[in-house]
Amino acid sequence: MYINFWYPIVLGKDLPADKPVRATVFGLPFVAFRDSEGKASVIADTCVHRGGALSKGWVKDGNVVCPYHGWAYGGDGKCTKVPSLGDQKIPARAKVDAYPTEEKYGVVFAFLGDLPESERPPLWDIKEWGPDWKCQTYVLDLNAYYERSVENGLDPIHNEFVHPLQGAPKMDIELQRSPLPMQDMPFGSGFYMSFASKKPGTELWEDRQGARTGAAGSWYLGPNTLVTYIDLTATNSFHQYIFECPVDESHTKLFFLNMRNWLMEDKHDARVEDLTLRVVHEDMAILTELNPVRTPETNTKEILVPGDSAVLRYREHLQEWQDKGWRIDQKALKAKQGDVAFAIPCPARRESGNWVLDPVPLIPGKAAGAASVTEIKRA
Repeated sequence: MYINFWYPIVLGKDLPADKPVRATVFGLPFVAFRDSEGKASVIADTCVHRGGALSKGWVKDGNVVCPYHGWAYGGDGKCTKVPSLGDQKIPARAKVDAYPTEEKYGVVFAFLGDLPESERPPLWDIKEWGPDWKCQTYVLDLNAYYERSVENGLDPIHNEFVHPLQGAPKMDIELQRSPLPMQDMPFGSGFYMSFASKKPGTELWEDRQGARTGAAGSWYLGPNTLVTYIDLTATNSFHQYIFECPVDESHTKLFFLNMRNWLMEDKHDARVEDLTLRVVHEDMAILTELNPVRTPETNTKEILVPGDSAVLRYREHLQEWQDKGWRIDQKALKAKQGDVAFAIPCPARRESGNWVLDPVPLIPGKAAGAASVTEIKRA
């Protein structure tokens, strides 16, 4: 699991003005709440006084109040009130990590990391968002590791086996034997192709004009955003966006936006939902039984074939982000949880010290100038 990316926290409609909401990401507690102007905030869910869960408290004057002793925290993570101190100065260390937030597409996202704004990976820009497309949104609990879920979405070959009713037209065997036509983008990669073609296509995500049948594409942005285009014709499409929240090492919360530009009338909603969720649950049934649960640490523990080229590129990117020092050391984290309160380091830690909560342990990145695994492979 990786810091320094955007993660979905809660649906905007499920975050009221007067109550905080707890979210678990990376096995760590976070609390979301709205300030006095209605803006969503996300901070670490641990009061630095005696460890109270802020999410079990309440919201007052735009601050979240700890139910243990009434300490209040603003959206910037700083303590604004300590009732037992009266008018005395609040200690400078009375602060918790607070994260940049964006409320878009009906979802509250938090940037869980310490990068300055100019260096942050982007949140996917859904260009279709608007009146010309209809969106049905679902939040689904998956008893599987999020990387396995993303890889499933990058795998076109599984469709004919896992989704027999929707797996047609079958992907041509010559395409299955060839690497997918991948195109990198900042912090991700993807492919777009016609499954009926006898030769690998070169049409990619920014070029989807003209008539075609059975064309589709899948992309990932960062470790946890999966996008799938299903273009039945030049005008009839389903575009699906899954923002994945890794709850822990074996549970994932999927924020699934299913968009379409046809069958727009409300009378079609139930039929589209039934079809969509049937396909999703077919995937989930496979993912919950994978062994090992988590992605192997080395590709030698699985046999990958040319049709897995998108999965391989995803894993190469994961290695690159680990080399940057962004991967959480889950073993070190679990060894101390219960004895130590951890938080994902926020941008404010680059500007000030004297924090109470320990930063989450990270796997050390490669030294500057060291070649990455991908660079070595391509040399």
